[in-house]
Amino acid sequence: MPTKSELIKRQQSPLNNPSDIAPGAVKDISGALNALLADVFCLYIKTKNFHWHMSGPHFRDYHLLLDEHGDQLFAMTDEVAERVRKIGGTTIRSIGHIARLQRISDNDAGYVTPSDMLSELHENEKELVLSMRAVHTLCDDAGDVATASLLENWIDQAQRRAWFLFESTRPLVS
Repeated sequence: MPTKSELIKRQQSPLNNPSDIAPGAVKDISGALNALLADVFCLYIKTKNFHWHMSGPHFRDYHLLLDEHGDQLFAMTDEVAERVRKIGGTTIRSIGHIARLQRISDNDAGYVTPSDMLSELHENEKELVLSMRAVHTLCDDAGDVATASLLENWIDQAQRRAWFLFESTRPLVS
């Protein structure tokens, strides 16, 4: 009769993915990427929330901008999760798991002005960049160049989104 620990090990074995990255580093990088993934999902939902509730004279421009940003964020989620699996980790499993890991705050307000929406998303994108830089450092220390390379692209994308959001909130100069 197998022991409980043997049964648990056998149950988890289909998810084992051998990796050339040290097990401790896999755990650290996977944990950091899962927190990043939770933040990306949170920012995606917030971006779509603001996209759906946009109003005002610049409605069309902002609505389209946030739709584009949402598409980029959603595309990133699969890449982050698959990277966790490629290095031998496991990733988030539910909305509850996302809620426990997210560091970017939700916005459930009934009404947010367009400029406040864009400013809040700008700040969130800057937070995301800082988080990604911290994960990049973990990857550098572990010799995980593939994840570091992906992070460099994601950082560039987030900086571009932050730039567009910043420029969209600047007052017109006459």
